[in-house]
Amino acid sequence: MKKALSLILALVLCVSVCLTFTSCSDGADDGKYKIGICQLVEHVALDAATEGFKQAIIDELGEDAVEFDFQNGQNDANTCSTIINQFVSNNVDLIMANATPALQAAAAATGDIPILGTSVTEYGVALELKDFNGTVGGNISGTSDLAPLDKQAAMITEWFPEAKNVGLVYCSKEANSQYQVDVVKAELEDKGLTATLYPFTDSNDLAQICTTAADNSDVIYVPTDNTVAENTGIIDNICAPKKIPVIAGEEGICAGCGVATLSISYYDLGYTTGKMAVKILKDGADISTMPIEYAEKQTPKYNKQICDALGITPIEGYVAIG
Repeated sequence: MKKALSLILALVLCVSVCLTFTSCSDGADDGKYKIGICQLVEHVALDAATEGFKQAIIDELGEDAVEFDFQNGQNDANTCSTIINQFVSNNVDLIMANATPALQAAAAATGDIPILGTSVTEYGVALELKDFNGTVGGNISGTSDLAPLDKQAAMITEWFPEAKNVGLVYCSKEANSQYQVDVVKAELEDKGLTATLYPFTDSNDLAQICTTAADNSDVIYVPTDNTVAENTGIIDNICAPKKIPVIAGEEGICAGCGVATLSISYYDLGYTTGKMAVKILKDGADISTMPIEYAEKQTPKYNKQICDALGITPIEGYVAIG
């Protein structure tokens, strides 16, 4: 009887161990890092940042070591919040927030899960931080897509020295767009130009606002704005017939409607963000001490097709967008 009881206990223990092992090695609990990616909207720049982010992690950890959950926020802050809350419920190991509204949603949803932002221009503005010194602290860090705004303003007078009125077209719902145009406006006014803000609320009123701006401006400037990036065709269809040139904050927008830009590589920016993720997940780096990282270089580029259409000779030193 004792031998039979001992055998039964041994079998129960064996089954228990086997079930535990199976549970730990099955599905999302198989030792893979779980990373939730919330991308505000799909357009060239943000897509490139996500691609670079994922590739950096795969290069460092291997494709079998990580599980990505990519979600598109459809250019809606509320949708981003829903996505992020699901990531938190799923207890992901890290959240990558691609663009400012995604970062804001992540910051509001969790103070525990590491959050890395990318394609965010100014973290102090995005997160309403006082005396921001380059390190967010807490569970947030990331990379910034800020190209020097003083140099972008200088491009306008470099390309169009006769211009007197500059219209700055941007989505007023994007905090970092507001930040950019405020800085560029001040820079232009210091140069003696008249700089006028033309904010729109969403794609529905972009055409009307852009038309007004084109009718009253010699040049239009658009920042790294996600709604603009998604609707460059609207701007080009208005500005091209009126022969109004556009200086853009990044290459994707410039390719759609601009004459020239001082551009960064969003793929490289995302790749840098991915390397930061590896430091956190694999090396145990403390995200609270990780400063925001910036693009290492900016490249002056021009849109050959639009320059030809407007009869503009590209300035030496600018590279044609491929």
